[in-house]
Amino acid sequence: MKGFSRVSGAVTECVVADTRANAERTIALLRTSDAQGDAVVVFPELGLTGYTARDLFADGHLLAEAEAALGRVVDASETLRPLALVGMPMRHGPGVYNVAVAIQAGRVLGVVPKSYLPTYREFEEARWFRPGTEVAPGSTTRLLGQDVPFGTDLLFDAGALVVGVEICEDLWVQVPPHATLVGAGANVICNLSASNFTVGKARLRRTLATSASDRGKCAYVYVAAGPGESSTDLAFDADAFICENGRVLVESKRFDRGAQLVTADLDLEFLAHDRRVTGTFGDCAAQHQIAVRTVGFDAPARVEAPLRRVVPRHPFVPHDPATLGDRCWEIFEIQTHALATRMEAIGEPTLVLGLSGGLDSTQAALVCAGALDLLGRPRSALRCVTMPGFGTTAGTRGNAERLAEALGAQLQALSISEVSHAVLRLVGHEAADEAPTLEAMLERLRQHPELGDVSLENVQARMRTLVLMTQANRHRGIVVGTGDLSEKALGWSTYAGDQIAMYDVNAGIPKTLIQSVIRWVANEKVATWSVADAAGLRQTLFDILDTPISPELLPADANGQIAQLTESSIGPYELHDFYLYAVVRHGARPSRILDLAQVAFGDDYDLDTHKRWLRVFIGRFFRFQFKRSCTPDGPKVGQVALSPRGDWRMPSDARARTWLEEIDAYEG
Repeated sequence: MKGFSRVSGAVTECVVADTRANAERTIALLRTSDAQGDAVVVFPELGLTGYTARDLFADGHLLAEAEAALGRVVDASETLRPLALVGMPMRHGPGVYNVAVAIQAGRVLGVVPKSYLPTYREFEEARWFRPGTEVAPGSTTRLLGQDVPFGTDLLFDAGALVVGVEICEDLWVQVPPHATLVGAGANVICNLSASNFTVGKARLRRTLATSASDRGKCAYVYVAAGPGESSTDLAFDADAFICENGRVLVESKRFDRGAQLVTADLDLEFLAHDRRVTGTFGDCAAQHQIAVRTVGFDAPARVEAPLRRVVPRHPFVPHDPATLGDRCWEIFEIQTHALATRMEAIGEPTLVLGLSGGLDSTQAALVCAGALDLLGRPRSALRCVTMPGFGTTAGTRGNAERLAEALGAQLQALSISEVSHAVLRLVGHEAADEAPTLEAMLERLRQHPELGDVSLENVQARMRTLVLMTQANRHRGIVVGTGDLSEKALGWSTYAGDQIAMYDVNAGIPKTLIQSVIRWVANEKVATWSVADAAGLRQTLFDILDTPISPELLPADANGQIAQLTESSIGPYELHDFYLYAVVRHGARPSRILDLAQVAFGDDYDLDTHKRWLRVFIGRFFRFQFKRSCTPDGPKVGQVALSPRGDWRMPSDARARTWLEEIDAYEG
């Protein structure tokens, strides 16, 4: 798969001061790394000698043996593809340096010394080593009979993949080397570490590395020492992990006593996109420019299947239950506080809400109730209006009525069927022209469903909006919109109908996530509310979650069941939310979206299905930008948002032709 690069962290079984054994174990993992198609593999700090050799680092025999061990690794790498970063002590001038040696295909490409040597608490590295900060830019060193680049100014460049190196303590200082290396072009930072373990240190390592990868829009590969280091005064936990753009992708089994190879496929295209859209990244890089030397190396142009990373099928919905719970709490707080702030600015308005019994209006009703609670106002200030139309079923209407009652809101039922029929008759619509009564028209539609066109559907949405706006005027209120982020992306709304409101509380939440928020409210929030029938409210919310998604604009079938299912018309929302995240958050091209979608969804959808619905998504996303260009105010809740005043500024006249052509040409 293009756009990815496979990298590994290698935790070796160390034998302190036995350089031959350490070289053999390094070579074994390097061969495994090559076999799985790695571009880069990172070994621990001082891995050829062991970090805990201490005063032996001044011993000439150990230093000579370390160089000889390096020679064995270099020779073994002659037929191997990965760039290997190996840790060792190295003589240079009058001193010894703690270095990372970059090796590929039988060659030493360069040597990077450790910049900062800790001498506090249990550390005493300045006793043995010289700091890399004293090595002049452009320096070389003599190693294995050759002059090779030596210094902290080195980057290893394979084109799309650019590797920077730092060693252990370098990560822990206030201005670490990676801070400037990423600005100079590095998109993968590799840290050869020893890092003895103390309680709580593993979490702190991840905090530092994930922060570095987030600020640097890069990946961070961290490898600490593992089994075999001396336990005289210290303990080591075999910690290795790989971060990308603020999150951990994969990690080792800590305290495991065997060798480990921790592997992930890094998304280089995503990192490049994030750097492009984050203008301050470039500003900071320009402000802190450094002179670097680039050393070229070869890396595979693509990674082979299976992809070595998790591609979540629901990228908006955290997989971890605790994280999901926190996310739902944050979203609900954002929505309720944002609406409360708008209400305070207006001056205690009534909240007018069209309540259909579907997901979106349910979430909006819950937010309205929460906002009124925040302001100490009665729930009766929420005026819910249920407006049965041509396709409204008893199930959704009943859900709406029970929800309003359980929340303590006012509820009014105002059918828009007759007035919609009258408008259709007025304009001479084929379904109504020869049907003088509403019942006659509905029967005709059942017999001739092809007459149920967009004008018949949209007249109902516009009538509902007219009713809501009129009610808001009558009761000194505002109309609270219900449309969610998925619908805005697809343009699945009626212009001058449900597309407009006076405040849009759901604008930042996609369909796949809104279900989780409602479930969280049912399971967690309702218990804190003063409602007469908490159990009844929870059951109503669960019933709503089980109801098929439908606009209910076409007549129900003969059994009174929903006849119009949204996902049958425009495709599964779980696919559209996946495509939305890929387009807006990752800037992904269509072929890449199809690559990732097949990994994420596996056999649940075949390639033709993905191509069909991605065409629908791209076509609608471009075609209906004009609806988003005049969308109402509403709070942003996540990294993906489509407000024309904030995150997404796109011309309504943009053409999707080349995107659609790439979808059609894709063969997998």
